[in-house]
Amino acid sequence: MSEKKVSYNKGGISQLPDDKPVMYRIETEGGRQNYIGIAKRGRVQERIAEHLGEIPGATVRVEQFDSIDDARQKESRVIKRNQPKYNEQGK
Repeated sequence: MSEKKVSYNKGGISQLPDDKPVMYRIETEGGRQNYIGIAKRGRVQERIAEHLGEIPGATVRVEQFDSIDDARQKESRVIKRNQPKYNEQGK
């Protein structure tokens, strides 16, 4: 599984791989996770761009998986453990 971290802006997002499903984390400048989600192969950049807003110094970290089911399982574990600010609780 490959992992990549870029700036949370249009230029950074355009550098993300789009060839496999991913779990992504939107993090603040201090490293706090604001949101965790998943995106299907071919839709990674588009899905993350849906969240795009003004968060100075924020980054996006993506982790690639072989299947969307693997990404979904990891997402569930990470949300439960970290309880990001903008994820719905109880997911």
